Amino acid sequence: MKKIIATTLAALFVLALMLGVAACGGSSSDSGGGSGTVTVSGQATTVNIRNLSFNPPVIAVRTGTTVTWSNGDTLTHTVTASNGAFDSGRLEPGKNFGYTFNSAGTYDYACTIHPTMKGQVMVSGPGTWAG
Repeated sequence: MKKIIATTLAALFVLALMLGVAACGGSSSDSGGGSGTVTVSGQATTVNIRNLSFNPPVIAVRTGTTVTWSNGDTLTHTVTASNGAFDSGRLEPGKNFGYTFNSAGTYDYACTIHPTMKGQVMVSGPGTWAG
């Protein structure tokens, strides 16, 4: 029962975020650093690393989606999940790292070299929200 409630609350949260993005009438991506933009995607999406930030810092995707982090910065970074689910290792400038999210949940991550760089991927299961 707790899992159903948690899944329902997560779906409602993502739906509210989607409506907020739609109401703004703008794109769901941002070229600046760390704007708090939430991106909803289908099978793949990209997080750009630039100016010591993950952009967008928070994304919402469905299970089965591959997220690629692209290091467009001049410094080496890492993309490391706080729960150990994924770790890019040292990601040099111009390099990419991808991870496919096959399990629903919230994945917090950071750069271990620059710990103020933080991001989050919210993953919902199939059929829990329209995207």
